[in-house]
Amino acid sequence: MWPTLSGCKRIEVNTLTDQEPLPELKQHTIIFVPHARAKFRKWRFSTLQAGIFFGSLAALTLGGLLAVFSLSFSDVDEEQLQQLQAENETLRGVNQGFETSIRSLETQVQDYQQRIHKLAIVAGLSELSPASEVGIGGSEPLLDRQSVLEYDLVQLQATVDGMDEGMELLHVKLEEHQTAISSIPAITPAKGLFTSSFGWRKDPFTGTRAFHQGIDIVAPRGQEIYATGNGLVLKAGVMRGLGKAVYLSHGQGVVTRYGHMSKILVEAGQQVQRGDVIGHIGSTGRSTGNHVHYEVHVDGKATNPLAYVLDDFN
Repeated sequence: MWPTLSGCKRIEVNTLTDQEPLPELKQHTIIFVPHARAKFRKWRFSTLQAGIFFGSLAALTLGGLLAVFSLSFSDVDEEQLQQLQAENETLRGVNQGFETSIRSLETQVQDYQQRIHKLAIVAGLSELSPASEVGIGGSEPLLDRQSVLEYDLVQLQATVDGMDEGMELLHVKLEEHQTAISSIPAITPAKGLFTSSFGWRKDPFTGTRAFHQGIDIVAPRGQEIYATGNGLVLKAGVMRGLGKAVYLSHGQGVVTRYGHMSKILVEAGQQVQRGDVIGHIGSTGRSTGNHVHYEVHVDGKATNPLAYVLDDFN
């Protein structure tokens, strides 16, 4: 249907058949009828021409739209994709570094807890323990990595806060008991190789199960043996099983024993300070080789000496 133009009589479309060149193809003529004094205008075309024209026009239009669409979106998508990939890589690196830092801090906190625990023993604060845990709660499990990291940070901060409180109490107690603290055993009696622990073991002479009341530190004959805390020499001489040995009283019911010496350098009644040399490594008494046998007794009961060793074996 063609629209009616103002001032025109009407538009007539006649379909004529061109029988000369191609009888099988239809010819079409469009006649435009203008005002009364203007000439008629005609446009003749075949069905094939019309199909080619409109098909080409549709193909060009569709191709143009696809090209514009592709250019306008593919470049943007590629650029955005590269940007997102770069951001993801950066965030992944940050998260990995963050997680590594948290694990490192956790290790350091555990180390500090152990040290505080040992200092607490020296200060007489047995309630300060590295095994203490901060109370936690919650209703839902943690699923994503970010939540786990945030949770770890909260737990780490709570632990550090608890350590701060413990350190403050420890500082006060250390100042109050400075003199008594100096008397408590706190170092290794000799530098050497730790070979035998406190507790039940197989007796090296009888092969039967026996309780070992101390620890053994192997070192070359003649190496120095140190007093592990300030104290008074109770005994210095040959003791049954221990050979040449020294007993030190540190007050508050704490006594240390050093056995299998090759030479004793102190005598009963003598006052010694922590770190003083009281004898030399040997293999006297019931011994299989050069070493020092070290015991700690509290109120007459043998206690694991490692609980009172604050320095390292080397």
